[in-house]
Amino acid sequence: MRYHGAPAAAVDAISLTVGRSRTLAIVGPSGAGKTSLLRALAGLERARGSIEVDGLRVEHLPPQQRRIAMLFAKDSLPDHRTVRETIAFAMRSRDRDRVGALARTLDIERHLERKPRQLSTGERQRVAIARAVLADPAVLLLDEPLAALDPELRARVREELLAVQTHFSGPMILVTHDHVDAMTVADELAVLIEGRLEDIGDPQRVYDAPATLRAATFLGVRPMNALDGRALGEAPGVIVGIRPEFLRFDAGGALSGVVERIERTGADAYVAVSTNAGNVLVRVDPHDAPARASVVTVGWDARNARRFDRASGNAIA
Repeated sequence: MRYHGAPAAAVDAISLTVGRSRTLAIVGPSGAGKTSLLRALAGLERARGSIEVDGLRVEHLPPQQRRIAMLFAKDSLPDHRTVRETIAFAMRSRDRDRVGALARTLDIERHLERKPRQLSTGERQRVAIARAVLADPAVLLLDEPLAALDPELRARVREELLAVQTHFSGPMILVTHDHVDAMTVADELAVLIEGRLEDIGDPQRVYDAPATLRAATFLGVRPMNALDGRALGEAPGVIVGIRPEFLRFDAGGALSGVVERIERTGADAYVAVSTNAGNVLVRVDPHDAPARASVVTVGWDARNARRFDRASGNAIA
């Protein structure tokens, strides 16, 4: 899929299968093609290839006939209807019990008789989620549904999304740039970078043993460290990847360097160390962080290291 005048494809050679009652989270940096992929599935953009829903090909159908609902980062709720009317209007049946049950799940039951303009951003987004689910689509697409929420509300709605899965039996595809959202909600996780699928699979496997260096250095609250293997006794052309939480300050460690900066998050501290194998980020207890400009030695358990081919970027078995 390529936009007119663009130098490269927005989405290139992607194959995905999402089973019923399964949630696929797609993460990637801005411009990776995440939203373009959802828009192609929904029929809002043209793309070559096939799209199947419940075994039926739908790529030739207009959006309204695909039974694919797409929820955008910014809601588009009508202000002239109440929340109850907004939700019920999308339903094929007028099952008030279903409206009430999902409203309770999303904690919007007390707002059912209010107008959307009277609600907060988070409440409006939960109404939009309810409307999309109760429209009974075969597939539900969520494009950054939590992006506009503050951290506390984001965590709450994230939990509510997990509860929503009990009300929706079809495949759900969530696009997000937030790694915590993805790891929390997903049954499967995909990493999309520059329109290409770098890795897909069980979220913990993708995090622990990513298939490519690009996936490794994108995914995570702090990315995986990529070290020059030559400084660690590896063959030329090997990159050694180690996540910050697996590194420790150890007098017998393999790397020595100088502390350049310390990033404190409250619960943790990330210590940036300059070494001859490259810059290293080490996660430690904030009370144990070494002083800036001090000389330290860094070690790790070899079982937690990953090796990548420098030329291809692919993981080495």
